[in-house]
Amino acid sequence: MEIKQYVENYRQQLLDYLAKLVSFNSVEGKSEIDAPFGKGPKDCLHEALKICKELGFETTNLDNYCGYAQIGEGEQVIGILGHLDIVPCGEGWDSDPFEMVIRDGKVYGRGVSDDKGAVVASMIALKIIKDMGIKLDKRIRLIMGCNEETGSKCLAHYVECEGHIDMGFTPDGEFPGVHGEKGMIGGLIKSKNTKIIDIKGGIASNVVCNHCMIKVEKNSFSKRAFEDYLNNNDIEYAIDEEDDALIINVKGVAAHASTPQMGVNAISYTLCALKAAGFNDSFVDFYCSHIGLETNGKMLGIDVSDDYGELTLNNGIIYKEDDTIYATLDMRFPVTMISKQVINLMKDNLEDENGIIEINSRVEPLFYPIDSPLVSKLLSAYQEVTNDYDTMPMTMGGGTYAKGIHNCIAFGCAFLGEDNHIHDANECCSIDSLMKQVEIYTIAIMKLLEN
Repeated sequence: MEIKQYVENYRQQLLDYLAKLVSFNSVEGKSEIDAPFGKGPKDCLHEALKICKELGFETTNLDNYCGYAQIGEGEQVIGILGHLDIVPCGEGWDSDPFEMVIRDGKVYGRGVSDDKGAVVASMIALKIIKDMGIKLDKRIRLIMGCNEETGSKCLAHYVECEGHIDMGFTPDGEFPGVHGEKGMIGGLIKSKNTKIIDIKGGIASNVVCNHCMIKVEKNSFSKRAFEDYLNNNDIEYAIDEEDDALIINVKGVAAHASTPQMGVNAISYTLCALKAAGFNDSFVDFYCSHIGLETNGKMLGIDVSDDYGELTLNNGIIYKEDDTIYATLDMRFPVTMISKQVINLMKDNLEDENGIIEINSRVEPLFYPIDSPLVSKLLSAYQEVTNDYDTMPMTMGGGTYAKGIHNCIAFGCAFLGEDNHIHDANECCSIDSLMKQVEIYTIAIMKLLEN
C-alpha cells in the first residue's frame, strides 16, 4: 500500500482526535501542585497521551510539564516536538474556539494549526510507520509540551529528565523547513509619569494587540484631531463618556509578534493618536518617541538586518497597575547577530525622565546551513510529496522548541501562502493540508531513520 493510501485511511481518525484536543482550553493557567501550567494544559496532555496509548505507543508523562509517545528501540532518538498549549482566544470568532467545526474544507478552532493539528498529524505519521512494519533501530519519540507559548519550561524539563535528541524536528513553523530562527529579546516599559486614568490592551506579548481601551479626562485633548488621526489611518474606534472621563476603544488587527507588520497595533495607534491630538502626557511622549508606529525598532536605534531578515519589534500588552503603566516589548533580531550587539545599540535609548525600558529576557538565534544533513533530509521529504523543488528552507522571526534542544529545526506545519490566522480569531487549517502534513512527516521520519 502506498503511503498516501495509509494517510487517507486515517482521515476520520485524525479529525476525531483533533476535535478532542481542540475541546480543551489549554491556555496556561494558575500553577497547581500537579499541574505546573494549570489544569487546562494538564488535561489536554492526558488526553493526548491517552490517544497515543490507544494507537499502540509507549507513553510517558513527565510531571505534567510534557509527555511523550514512543515506538522503536535503540540508543538514538528521533524527536518530533509539538505543543498542546495555545494562546488566548481573544475576540472576533465566528464559532466557539473550543469546538472544532468544518467549513469549506477547513477545520476551525484554537490550536488546529498552532499546534494541535500538527501534533495529531505526527501521531498518525507514527502510526503509519508502525503499520508499515518498518524495522526501527532508533526510537521515534513524539514529545508534547504544555507551555511553548509562554516560555518553553516544559521542554527544559524534558531535556533535564531525558536529555537531547539525536535528530528531529518541531512541526511548528513552515514548510519546507526553517533553518534559522531569529534571536529574541524581551523588554518591559515602565512609567509612573502619566495622566492616563486606565489603559488595557493585548492578550499576549507575542501577539500584535488588536484591542486597546484607554480612559482619560474629558477635554484633555482635541477630540476632533484624535478622530481625524484614526480616520486617516482607517482605524476603527469608539468613544464613550463616563462622568468626567472618556473611555476610548481602538480596534487593531492581530498577528504574530514575529511579523508585526502584518498586523495593526491598537496600542500604538491609540497613543500616537492622543499625541497628535495634543494630549500632554509624559508616558505618551515616551512611547511615541521610543516605539511609535514603527515595527523595526528604528526609534530605539536597532533597525538592523542581515541577508536573512530585519529586526522586528512588537508591543503586545499594556496595562496600568498601582499608578504605573507597564507595556511588554518583543524584539526579534537577525540570525547572524547576538543579543549583546542589539542591546548595546539601544542602551542609550532605554531611559529618560518619562520612562524606562527594562530588558528581562534574551534568547540567542538558531542557524543550520541548508546543506546540513538534518535540513537536507527534511527538505527531500517535502520535495518528494509536493514536487516543489523551487521553494527553499527559510529563516523566520518566530521562536520554536528548536532553540531549546539540540539537533532540531522547525519543519512545517504551515505551507507557503496559506493564512491559517495563527494567534488570531478564526484559526483554521485546510483538511487537505493536514493530510499532506501526515504524508510529509511519515517520509521525513523514514529518512531520519536512515544511517
